[in-house]
Amino acid sequence: MKQLIPILILLIFAGTSMAQQISIIPKPAEMSVKSGSFLLDNNCVLNYDNENTEVSRIATFFSDYLAEVYDVKLATEGSGNKISFKIMSRLNLGKEGYLLKVDKNSVVITASEPSGLFYGMQSLKQLIPAEASNALSIPCIDIKDQPRFAWRGNMLDVGRHFFPVSFIKQYLDILAMYKINTFHWHLTEDQGWRIEIKKYPLLTEISHWRDETRVGHQRDGNEMDGIGYGGFYTQDQCREIVRYAAERYITVVPEIEMPGHSSAALAAYPNLGCTGGPYKVVGEWGVFKDVYCAGKEETFTFLQDVLDEVMDIFPSEFIHVGGDECPKDAWEECEACQKRIADEGLKNEHELQSWLITRMDQYLTSKGRRLIGWDEILEGGLAPQATVMSWRGIKGGIEAAKQHHDVVMSPTTHMYIDYYQSEDKKNEPLAIGGFLPLEKVYSYEPVPEELTSDEAKYILGVQTNLWTEYIATTKKVEYMLLPRLQAEAEVAWTPKELKDFDDFGNRLNEDYKRLEKLGIHFRNHNK
Repeated sequence: MKQLIPILILLIFAGTSMAQQISIIPKPAEMSVKSGSFLLDNNCVLNYDNENTEVSRIATFFSDYLAEVYDVKLATEGSGNKISFKIMSRLNLGKEGYLLKVDKNSVVITASEPSGLFYGMQSLKQLIPAEASNALSIPCIDIKDQPRFAWRGNMLDVGRHFFPVSFIKQYLDILAMYKINTFHWHLTEDQGWRIEIKKYPLLTEISHWRDETRVGHQRDGNEMDGIGYGGFYTQDQCREIVRYAAERYITVVPEIEMPGHSSAALAAYPNLGCTGGPYKVVGEWGVFKDVYCAGKEETFTFLQDVLDEVMDIFPSEFIHVGGDECPKDAWEECEACQKRIADEGLKNEHELQSWLITRMDQYLTSKGRRLIGWDEILEGGLAPQATVMSWRGIKGGIEAAKQHHDVVMSPTTHMYIDYYQSEDKKNEPLAIGGFLPLEKVYSYEPVPEELTSDEAKYILGVQTNLWTEYIATTKKVEYMLLPRLQAEAEVAWTPKELKDFDDFGNRLNEDYKRLEKLGIHFRNHNK
């Protein structure tokens, strides 16, 4: 018996060592690690159906990644060990699920649809050690995996600060690494209109440009930098982003703010406001009283024209219309708005906003699309087909789900990644405020306890939001995004009973090595 103890210890240590090599984020639903490993080198053969365009593209993504990052060039034919990508329609894993099987002689990823193959490929990439000496080895393993939620989202605000197309593509690549499938692109704001609308050229002549920007934090003073700032995406560039995202199985959901956060648009078209202006593209941060006039028909002509061009660019089912933080001051003093309230039999300005959102909901529905808005769209009554993005806590999400409306959970308490990552704010870059550490993001449960099992079905998923008032550079975007994005990814994908923060932290440490190898900026949660 005594002779067996050292052997058992060795076996336990070997098993632990092997387990530590598995650092897939988000953690798969089912995983079985086996003995041995697959040698990955230039003798390996890439095997796939080259008549299937999507499968071919996914296999090429993988081979290009190996060549660029590890200088391994897979063969297209030969007798070496095979890495295979296979579509098998009879798998019962949904459109995003996959099987990944690694043994000593082969690697096989199987899925019923290409999106599942793509996610299996992302897991396979994470099985490759970031730090390798002479040979790359992949542990033998069986994985059966599929996501918990259909909506796994991230929002990037480009209204406050603008980022080039090249970076948006890099950003999408980062989202894809962690199986995020929805990119919510916040394109219009008080501080800048960022999308070309051909019918309204002044939006990209006037509305994209502000004369100056706030220096430091909004609460610390009134200093402005006196430097002009602007930028916008052409429609062709937006289509390129949509195409690029689709190749990575990411849906781009555009946001066109209404009725508030509209100073920039009003600066170009003052007739759309209640007073006729003058208005300006603002350089401060905050909430402003200049909003679209809900009493004028020309407002709806403008908004519908804009949405027509947006829908022509973005094929997404959902179109985000904002609906948040809309002061009612201008409406209270506006004859046209008060007449609208009277003519429509509305009680107050809150019901006027609901009437506006309902009208846009009907318009989008008539075009075969679905309206989604921030949880203020509940005020005054929820539009019949609307989906709610719950950001002011979880109350709005609960209320919408109980009314049998779809919900995306995105509360400030857990999902606002423009907040500080440390309580020691002096050693952190300037942020909007708040404190959202990695562990709190990871701890989030998207399905509120207050919902019944039937009501819980209306929770589509979860989303992190990255507002950019205080984020002007691409490096800072990455710093604020990572590693909190990885935590959200696990919240959105992994069965909640498998979540374990200590285990996640261990996998994250290996992931940091990959990010360094790829030249991606991040904040190390250990420091």
